[in-house]
Amino acid sequence: MAEMSAFQINAKIEELQNKNLDPQVLVDTLESLELTRNEKLDGAAGLIDRSEMKIALAKRKAKEWSEVARVEENKKKRLNRYITEVIDGAGIKELVTSEHIFKPRDYKPSVVVDKLADLPKEYITYIEDVKADKKKLYEDLKAGTEINGAHLKANRGTTIK
Repeated sequence: MAEMSAFQINAKIEELQNKNLDPQVLVDTLESLELTRNEKLDGAAGLIDRSEMKIALAKRKAKEWSEVARVEENKKKRLNRYITEVIDGAGIKELVTSEHIFKPRDYKPSVVVDKLADLPKEYITYIEDVKADKKKLYEDLKAGTEINGAHLKANRGTTIK
């Protein structure tokens, strides 16, 4: 077997790194290279190092993008609340601008459980954890039943087209 220079070895390994090969194909390709065992192992270790760096980068970026999404979602909600308050404050049912059509509307109200312990048992479901049966609470609260420990909270927003 002809000796390969360090430059040639690095070039072969770099070529493998850039191909995004299936893991088994990568192993087979490494095996087929005319390198010593140590050179192959060093090359494989280099590929692992590169993968670890990519994994760490991807995880960090995923966390960063998750935070960006959370911030943008909160911003969207605050801006929608602001738009709705401005339009409601003006007593307008629909506003047409050159860019958008604003129509404040009532969405399905959210069920807010003030205190789970105060709810009658028929409004509590048992799974692994104790939690309020918000569907049943919603139906009965919507029908006008007064229930200790829960109330309907208005859920108003604006559709933007």
